[in-house]
Amino acid sequence: MEVKIRQATIDDIEQITKLFDDYRVFFQQISDLSTSEEFLSNRLRNSESIIFCAYTADGRCLGFAQLYPSFSSVSAKRVWILNDLFVSETARGMGIGTKILNEIAVFSEETRAKAILVETTTCNTGAQKLYESKGYQKMSNRVFYERTNKHA
Repeated sequence: MEVKIRQATIDDIEQITKLFDDYRVFFQQISDLSTSEEFLSNRLRNSESIIFCAYTADGRCLGFAQLYPSFSSVSAKRVWILNDLFVSETARGMGIGTKILNEIAVFSEETRAKAILVETTTCNTGAQKLYESKGYQKMSNRVFYERTNKHA
């Protein structure tokens, strides 16, 4: 199946929303298309994230990835945080995730970023295998912490 990867615009929100909602449900959130659409719209309208989408020739969106900009103070360079990567369940195993990661790697080079950082759950072994196959390495010399706010 022919799939093209391209950077999303606000015009893609309707197509991405269902996938983004499915992604959230995958991580044990309640399905909420309105929240998903509002969240994505705000990120793109405010230039707070970069979203790449995988489209078929007939215009179906089968996968997406969302990057957030950050910086490394030590190296004084940009860093991209790959926060979300999702491929429709019916399209898994077709190389779409690989194609999206390839496009992200090109984008990272073009923006002269130091690195792409990604986090996934320990039980998401499929994602781990995909990342490792594309050259991502587990950081054994770092510890990741999270402090959740009460209102979250």
